[in-house]
Amino acid sequence: MNNIWILAQADTASEPTAITAEPVNKQTEPVTVVPGSQPPPAPAPPRKGFEYGNLIFLALMFVVMYLLLFRGPRKKQQEHLRMVKSLQKNDKVQTIGGIIGIVMDVKDDEITLKVDENNNTKIKVVPSAIGRNLLKETT
Repeated sequence: MNNIWILAQADTASEPTAITAEPVNKQTEPVTVVPGSQPPPAPAPPRKGFEYGNLIFLALMFVVMYLLLFRGPRKKQQEHLRMVKSLQKNDKVQTIGGIIGIVMDVKDDEITLKVDENNNTKIKVVPSAIGRNLLKETT
């Protein structure tokens, strides 16, 4: 049963009215149909399925996230590692704590810095504590 028929009783003084039908299904809006006329065209069904625009957008988002979160810090870490490996005796460096000293000895796990000329004060720091090479930046 697709339609509900509504019968209306007319006044005796006026003409009888036409019988109308309203569709019961919930996908379309109720429509009154007058006998002898054509029903209005049905609305187009909604598009179903996956659109490729969404897939391209997601792929682009993953590429941007990779570049921002992984590649930038890794590149900076590699530059720092190259700078530390290129340190030589008598290079003037600054630690990440702000101490400025002259490199006296470079080993794999420690770097000896001379921080005071008068007292011949030396400190040992790990290579990751070296912030920048002041001689290489000015040249």
